[in-house]
Amino acid sequence: MRDLILVIDEGTTSTRAMLFAADGAVLGSESAALTQHYPAPGLVEHDAAEIWAHSLACARVMVAAAGGPERIAAIGITNQRETTVFWDKVIGEPLAPAIVWQDRRTADACRALREAGHEPSVQARTGLLLDPYFSASKIGWALDNWPQLRAAGERLAVGTVESWLVWKLTGGLHVSDATNASRTALMAIGSGGWDDGLCDLFGVPRAILPEIVDCAGRFGETTPELFGAPIPICGLAGDQQAATIGQACLSPGDTKATYGTGAFVLTATGARLPTSRNRLLATVAHQIDGKRHYALEGSVFVAGSLIKWLRDGLGLITSAAETEALARSVPDNGGVYLVPALSGLGAPWWEPEARGALSGLSFSAGRAHVVRAAAEAMAHQTHDLKTAFAADGADWARLRIDGGMAANDWIAQDLADMLAIPVERPAFVETTAMGAAMLAGVGAGLFPTLGAAAAMRGATTGFDPALPAEARAARLAGWQAAIAAVLPK
Repeated sequence: MRDLILVIDEGTTSTRAMLFAADGAVLGSESAALTQHYPAPGLVEHDAAEIWAHSLACARVMVAAAGGPERIAAIGITNQRETTVFWDKVIGEPLAPAIVWQDRRTADACRALREAGHEPSVQARTGLLLDPYFSASKIGWALDNWPQLRAAGERLAVGTVESWLVWKLTGGLHVSDATNASRTALMAIGSGGWDDGLCDLFGVPRAILPEIVDCAGRFGETTPELFGAPIPICGLAGDQQAATIGQACLSPGDTKATYGTGAFVLTATGARLPTSRNRLLATVAHQIDGKRHYALEGSVFVAGSLIKWLRDGLGLITSAAETEALARSVPDNGGVYLVPALSGLGAPWWEPEARGALSGLSFSAGRAHVVRAAAEAMAHQTHDLKTAFAADGADWARLRIDGGMAANDWIAQDLADMLAIPVERPAFVETTAMGAAMLAGVGAGLFPTLGAAAAMRGATTGFDPALPAEARAARLAGWQAAIAAVLPK
């Protein structure tokens, strides 16, 4: 009986495979860390061959755990968005490093386009802003600076990570789902197709791009030698859209925040394409049967990666789990604020040149205050986003949270306190994988709709605001002063 769903969840710092039953039960998980390459300040790269090798190895462990490929109804894939892979269609191997979403090498090029007056047109056509975050400028830069890409000619293929994985799994299918395509700044978000004017603006030949497809459906099958028999690939979505689906944010106004390497808030707007006057993004939430549903999004570049930096870069903690106990060990932040602009500032500031700052230090401040300031930065950055969403007419009544940091009860409560709204956390916080499983289930016919698949989500825990208004206002005033100090004058 084919009744299980295999998910490949390819993230920024690791890749994993998870096995789901149709009722949402997790039957197994296997993960592997990814090597982060930082060839120069502001540059972040991955080895696409390593991504593929680790993803395949993890998937094979889960296929064995399922009892073989004949038990698996479908594969769902979710991935780090905007990261761009360049490969040879003939030999199926990477031609260059993958440029990661965090990479800032095209900051000058994006600024030049903005100063030339192109941003309003780009935003109108894509829902995005001119920023190194998105794939288009990365592709244009690579074509100009890595001669082997131009030399490959018609053999060159370019795509985001799910596109690369599908190519390798199927032996040559070159597709990208609508959610990932909507993050390239090359797709016209209203029509759902590649835009020739945008391709020309960024210097990207349309011929190297994949075909844009739905998020659920039968896209192809894995080659038999990978798992012993073909398995259908039936679900595709970028990680933040997958988390939105996994949180059952399917109705207009439903809002989720994922706290992983970065932090990403999406508010569903249904079939209505949103517009922002406050530097938020419009994005495709999902596309099924050719019908697009949209979301308004705010992206914070540094969240869980800040805690990793405290551990690996500064040695202030030995594990992420320490942060909760340290935050609770002091009554407040002692006037210490940490602005985590280690790779620039995302929404609503969009300042790629901003750098992190630690302020308010005194002899009375200790390790716990610095760690608490880092944990508090999650709520502070989220509050900035809530203010922008409200100004765009999409204020939040409740926030559904997920991702690795959401497991920290102190952070969950701090979010409720600083946002002054209820916060809801599912028992299973890895909702990115859950959303991919839901899409694959719909694509394989296990569920008739995403609404029906939402039964997989399971139980939740609530956190209600408890901080006095005066204390909340004082903390926000301190944060606003701290962030103002790092913004360009």
